[in-house]
Amino acid sequence: MVSDNAKEGDWKGTHRQLDITVLMGGPSDEREVSIMSGRAIAGALEEVGHRVTRADILPKDTSALDRPGIDVVFIALHGDFGESGQVQELCEQRGLRYVGSSPRASELALDKAAAKQVFKQSGLATPDWMIIEEFHKPGARKAWLTEIPVPVVVKPVTGGSSIDISIARDEAARDEAIEELLDKNGRAMVERFVSGREFTVGILGDKPLPVLEVVPAREFYDYIAKYEDDSGTEYVFDHGLEPELTKRIQDEALIAHNCLRCRDLSRVDFVLNGQQLPEVLEINTIPGFTSHSLVPKAAQKAGIGFERLVDALVAMALTHEVTCRNPT
Repeated sequence: MVSDNAKEGDWKGTHRQLDITVLMGGPSDEREVSIMSGRAIAGALEEVGHRVTRADILPKDTSALDRPGIDVVFIALHGDFGESGQVQELCEQRGLRYVGSSPRASELALDKAAAKQVFKQSGLATPDWMIIEEFHKPGARKAWLTEIPVPVVVKPVTGGSSIDISIARDEAARDEAIEELLDKNGRAMVERFVSGREFTVGILGDKPLPVLEVVPAREFYDYIAKYEDDSGTEYVFDHGLEPELTKRIQDEALIAHNCLRCRDLSRVDFVLNGQQLPEVLEINTIPGFTSHSLVPKAAQKAGIGFERLVDALVAMALTHEVTCRNPT
């Protein structure tokens, strides 16, 4: 057994008023989702009694981190800049405590290929994959792609919210999806498609939350399925998995979290293959905090309401000492 499940009595709040800056927005394709997450977090922290400053931070304007008196920075920036470790590095340079993982763990988790390599080295099953770069010659690319026959999933190497992800069921669709990503990002991941049920496990502190099954009404759990109210997506805790399999998924989620040295919060996504074995798809170090988001749903199932969840994360941030590495 790796860990007990997270439960209501495990989490203590801050028990005092703090000055908290909530970072939201940012430059990535997930900007709108980040704003929704940040607003929800800020509102909940205010309900608890904290003084909250909302800040839309960009790489060219990081002045929000220079405001005097900040006790904790709550990073609600999804995708590049927020989950890449850059904002975390800026906080550490200023000696600011912040919610979530370190710069290095954030950077590693955001890079799906690098994270999958660590998962594999740690004994976790993950679908086979390859990275196609824009400088790869067409002949070499064609030969490599035969190693992972269609259907395949074509996705960005970084980023989240299922933006620019597609399932290619023939070679023409695969090649078109790859070219689109190469034009946009210069890199594309091609991953073996695994047909199966999708599950996700949030990690809070050092314990897994309840296993949640995601049942989209669309072809897969894409952006619309995640965020549109009428998408038909179902979120199922009464999934009928055997207790041993449920525990295995939770244990492997915690292994994924720990092998990347994530801290305090993450969400690990799985697909259950035809042999009823979980395969890790990816990990998110700054999962969503919107009304549709999965970690708050799982926390609520464990008896941890939204306000208590965000306050507990702030309390965890207070336990991590940081030293100002750039006093000037």
